[in-house]
Amino acid sequence: MRCIEIAEPGGPEVLRLAERPDPVPAAGELLIDVVAAGVNRPDVLQRQGAYPPPPGASDIPGLEVAGHVAAVAAGVDGWRVGDPVCALVAGGGYASRCVAPAPQCLPLPAGVTLAEAAAMPETYFTVWTNVFERGALQSGETALFHGGTSGIGTTAIQLAAARGSRVLATAGSDEKCAACVALGAEHAINYRTTDFVAAALAQTGGRGVDLVLDIMGGAYVARNLAALALDGRLVQIGLMAGEPMATVDLRRILGRRLTLTGSTLRARSVEQKGRIAAALLREVWPLVEARRVLPRIAATFPLADAAAAHRLMESSAHVGKIVLVP
Repeated sequence: MRCIEIAEPGGPEVLRLAERPDPVPAAGELLIDVVAAGVNRPDVLQRQGAYPPPPGASDIPGLEVAGHVAAVAAGVDGWRVGDPVCALVAGGGYASRCVAPAPQCLPLPAGVTLAEAAAMPETYFTVWTNVFERGALQSGETALFHGGTSGIGTTAIQLAAARGSRVLATAGSDEKCAACVALGAEHAINYRTTDFVAAALAQTGGRGVDLVLDIMGGAYVARNLAALALDGRLVQIGLMAGEPMATVDLRRILGRRLTLTGSTLRARSVEQKGRIAAALLREVWPLVEARRVLPRIAATFPLADAAAAHRLMESSAHVGKIVLVP
């Protein structure tokens, strides 16, 4: 198979095209002929040496793929060779063939292309488990999503709006703010020119938002807590600010009954990821098939141009997901 290797930790130039033996699916896994693979921020961190794959996972980057089933291993029911499939994987996605645990594999929603399907697993799994499971966002509540034009942001905006929540989002330009509104946000805040805490309070009549989904960390944490309503929840899923530590006023958490939580996805067990997949199939796939929620593709690149895809990712000039086409 053709794949992308990380020659050594570094910039996009360390990504190199290589050939390796085809992976062999173990019991409970599918072998997938990859038609498209999603590019995500964790891939960039892995390339930089800051996010190593969990034990047993492939060293090849890539956390989501779509394609056709090439082989079905023992212990797998419900899949046949040739079936279209999309899957969440712990690594190995930047390749022409990839193995995936069957519980983490999903059929394509009706009307969705393989390129679109490749842009769904990582962000849809992440948003579902953090916004609607850990964050318990309900219809009628208000959410604030940072990075509204990222893959996570474009997914979160659409899903929350489709499920009846009021959505606020932040983005780094007026053009990106307009894109957030087009996706379903009621109001978007240019964080370069406007204090998002003041804007969130103004948009909620001083009450604050019920949930904040944050990819930044650092100094954002205290500000996120200041933007929360009584019984509000802050869900931390990233540290893009580059600072793993934060100082918070515990009196605010106590007095306003706030919840601060967070999670990562990659190291979770197959069983845990399988439960999320089942929830997506039940709760989200019907929304996709009804065209109420759709993956937003910013750009596609040939597999050999993975370095260019990473440069675009690091520029933050895109709106939505970046996809590689082996």
